[in-house]
Amino acid sequence: MLEGILMGIDNLFEPLHILILLLAMMIGFLGGALPGISGTMLVIILLPVSYGLDTISAFILLTTIYAASVFSGLISAILFRTPGTPEAVATVFDGYPMTEKGKPGQALGIGILSSATGGVIGTLFLIFLTPILASFALNFSSPEYFALAILGLTVVASLSSGNLIQGFIGVGLGLFVATIGMDPLSGTERFTFGTLELIGGIDLIPVLIGLFAISEVLRKSKQDHTIEKEMQKVKTKVFDSGIINRIKNTIFRSAILGISIGILPGVGATTAAMISYSEAARWSKNKDEFGTGIPEGIAAPEAANNAGAMGAMVPLLALGIPGSATTAVILGAFVLHGLQPGPMLMTDEPGLVYTIFISLLAVNILIIVFANPFIRMFSKIMKVPYSALGPAIIIFCIIGTFAVRNSVFDIWVMLIFGIIGYYLDRMKFPLATIILGVVLGPIAEEEFRRALQMSQGDISIFFTRPISGVLLGLALLAFIIPLVNRIKKYKKA
Repeated sequence: MLEGILMGIDNLFEPLHILILLLAMMIGFLGGALPGISGTMLVIILLPVSYGLDTISAFILLTTIYAASVFSGLISAILFRTPGTPEAVATVFDGYPMTEKGKPGQALGIGILSSATGGVIGTLFLIFLTPILASFALNFSSPEYFALAILGLTVVASLSSGNLIQGFIGVGLGLFVATIGMDPLSGTERFTFGTLELIGGIDLIPVLIGLFAISEVLRKSKQDHTIEKEMQKVKTKVFDSGIINRIKNTIFRSAILGISIGILPGVGATTAAMISYSEAARWSKNKDEFGTGIPEGIAAPEAANNAGAMGAMVPLLALGIPGSATTAVILGAFVLHGLQPGPMLMTDEPGLVYTIFISLLAVNILIIVFANPFIRMFSKIMKVPYSALGPAIIIFCIIGTFAVRNSVFDIWVMLIFGIIGYYLDRMKFPLATIILGVVLGPIAEEEFRRALQMSQGDISIFFTRPISGVLLGLALLAFIIPLVNRIKKYKKA
């Protein structure tokens, strides 16, 4: 581990990688702070750009944007009562009331310190937990990889907001899209309908960009993103000894809770923030003051959501299971670069993995340094209307999609999935489940068929091998438990 950490530090401190890290931080800050743009959307838009970079540069870019955007959602949440990212929803509860009391600088200072501390604690857990989990998973063969992919697909229960039927329809649609093209083992054409463009399959990039970015622009174009209040000059104070003594226990407790929740596949940093806020209120002696603008009400969700975001990277890197919607996109980036996140990634690409660790640690530390200058710059950026941002995003999407394979067909695929994503989103359909199907479907199919070849067609191989059997049992529980809970709620109603 020490050798890997030193390798990661050495890789990060190359001039190009430092430049990419700083640029990605600013992009992530912008994506998280501006209502109408999110870190997930920026990761998707820059996915084609990452394809033209070397692997280490690409993942420094994508993971830094992810970490920075989780933090910066608090800025608009505190100043305008408009969370820039879903992870900052709970920050509004006490952040905005503190601003109304005339203490926006203090509120931002608490948010910055809590975010940075939570992110650092989360990254340290990421560094130590991922190799342990990955070393255990080195015992995996085809049956275990199939079971792991199935377990990953059952994350749909968490990503589908309680609507299991829609979630499984989404996974089914993703699985169908993944089967289009040449069969990976036999070379047979599947669902190509004699079309030359479909022989190579439907590329992940246009599907991702269409479902998330294009559909989001179409949705946001119908909303009003103007913030009527003019942004006042804010003097942010991060290190206030009195406040630090008051919130230090809340920050540490919320960070531990956040990393624990973030590690659970499909749960994510938003849930971590909400639960940590409620737990902070439960542990507080001043329960009635929550929601009126107290430091603990900002510290708890901000420490938890940044720690939770780092926690979501643990199952992604160690097992190849995304812990959130954004990490599902990053999983797609690994596939795009010809890599399979999971137990072998730590063995085959230790330099890449530890560079990701060190860059995430650096980002969370640098938040304290760059947050204040960004907040001052943010007042000018807020004047740009979404009517200008939206078309610019679409142009970047078209250029990025075309650049991957120089294919006009991919642009049409992107636009079609954009329209599909827009209407599905209006129906509250969980779009992330489609991506799960597209990314994990081919892995499940190939490993299932290889396992059957190993056992000469005996399906019991999946249940007689202990690890495979346990993983499939967990997948079954992940499916049954939400179903049982829904039946109980239905009976009560």
